[in-house]
Amino acid sequence: MFLTITTNNRRPILIDNIELLRESFNRAKHSYKFDIYASVILPDHMHLILIPEKIEEYPKIIFAIKYHFSRNVDGGLGNPPYALSASQTNKKEKGIWQRRYFEHTIRDENDLSAHLDYVHYNPVKHGYAQNVKDWEYSSFNKFMEMKNYDLNWGSTDDIKHIETMECD
Repeated sequence: MFLTITTNNRRPILIDNIELLRESFNRAKHSYKFDIYASVILPDHMHLILIPEKIEEYPKIIFAIKYHFSRNVDGGLGNPPYALSASQTNKKEKGIWQRRYFEHTIRDENDLSAHLDYVHYNPVKHGYAQNVKDWEYSSFNKFMEMKNYDLNWGSTDDIKHIETMECD
């Protein structure tokens, strides 16, 4: 299952709170069985390829991650540059996450390969890194060690197929 989860108003808070995000994933793993096959965390969104033991539980997994993060994020985030809606206030939301997320069921090996490339190239696409290998909040090194990628993967020829993908 490929997922894109974004902060509300693309607020850049994830890297600054990376330990809490890791803790949120670990807490979710106490309640649900899943593996994080691939991931990239950017300041305002993340892309994941999850393998849940029970596919129907992936919405609960996402909820658990978001819930723990939202309830424990440092009050030092400052006031949001926007007002919470009445609906957000009524639901006791903090305005940390977009309510919805993008999901895609991986269909086959080619689809998996394309989404792995998308995940790993994302920091370069958004201008956070010059080279794929330089972004520390990514599973790229894991896949490079498994010989799925070469150290300098991410050249123009490597990523031509990524340009047409819409996963945000």
